Amino acid sequence: MRARKMSGKEKAAVLLVSLGPEISASIFKHLKEQEIEDLALAIAGLKRVQPELRDEVLEEFHDLVMAREYLEQGGIDYARELLEKALGRDRAEDIIKRLTASLAVRPFDSARKTDPSQLLNFIQNEHPQTIALILAYLHPEQAGLILSSLSPELQVDVARRVAKLDRTTPEVLQEIESTLEQRLSAFVMDDYTVAGGIESIVDMLNMVDRTTEKTILDSLEEEEPELAEEIRKRMFVFEDIILLDDRSIQKVLREVDSKDLAMALKTASEEVSARIFRNMSKRAAEMLKEDIEYMGPVRLRDIEETQQKIVATIRRLEDMGEIIIARGGEDEVIV
Repeated sequence: MRARKMSGKEKAAVLLVSLGPEISASIFKHLKEQEIEDLALAIAGLKRVQPELRDEVLEEFHDLVMAREYLEQGGIDYARELLEKALGRDRAEDIIKRLTASLAVRPFDSARKTDPSQLLNFIQNEHPQTIALILAYLHPEQAGLILSSLSPELQVDVARRVAKLDRTTPEVLQEIESTLEQRLSAFVMDDYTVAGGIESIVDMLNMVDRTTEKTILDSLEEEEPELAEEIRKRMFVFEDIILLDDRSIQKVLREVDSKDLAMALKTASEEVSARIFRNMSKRAAEMLKEDIEYMGPVRLRDIEETQQKIVATIRRLEDMGEIIIARGGEDEVIV
């Protein structure tokens, strides 16, 4: 069945072509500019739509609309029950899976619209796993502010749980929703995407103050050193050197060997290279450019290791109070 091999955009393009220009135009009025552009490109890429494919897409659309109506009327279990009676168990389960994958609203949407200080009061006494799940669905800055305000012991526990989160089943999300809906209104359970993991906790830690970050990472270092090391590696990458002010960059350059710097810049962006060159004397910058230009082939792994070496230097200087890394989630106090 060809429709099953098509992307959502391709199916939407077939649907719009099948509905005709007038109806399609009225639908476009309710879409964002990027969505319109994506669909227009998908429509332009369509070849002649075979009747069988059109019917298959229209049938799938009808099933999903029907399933969504049932879902809104009585939840996922109600929708599944009615669909099973109408279409059979296998087809009903298939529709439910496609429906939950296609809806665009993420869980805890109302939580993301809530002031972090209010949300903190709301969740701080919940189980650490519940807090981790909620934080994983928040914006990183919002989650970072809340994480900073938890007790040190709870910070570490929650951070570890966020890092280890993978997929969360709809049933678990539904259970949390029913527990929390009395205090936060309108939790929407339409989307069950992946949340949490290393990148999620890294985003949060990049938004917390240095004291909170150090407390969490030092404790994780004792309990789960491999996890802590993986988080540290991703927290400040070489390209983030542009977050430093010129004085800090100059201090870093005084600590870095010129050969290491040349290798690290071999794959760096123009923006990073420009910031480095700007903080060197004209002669030193020209010599460094020559070193990079005449450097032979280098393994990417060696370049990345050299960049990590420089990152370690930056982190060491920050720990010593010699430089300041601009952090989005804290009010900088410079004395």
